[in-house]
Amino acid sequence: MQTLLNIAIALALLFVVIVLGMGLWNMMKGGPGNTSQRLMRLRVIGQAVAILLLMGALFLFGRG
Repeated sequence: MQTLLNIAIALALLFVVIVLGMGLWNMMKGGPGNTSQRLMRLRVIGQAVAILLLMGALFLFGRG
């Protein structure tokens, strides 16, 4: 269970980094503003999921 949760956390963090990079790339090349907004909203959702997974892991497997 713990290994599965660790993999899910790593995938969520990787997703956030990829979407952030795509959003920054779109802004640097002067792409459409709607695309940047959509990517940044997706990044925020990904960050929320990553934080929830981290908090869940701390709750389930934390010591103390």
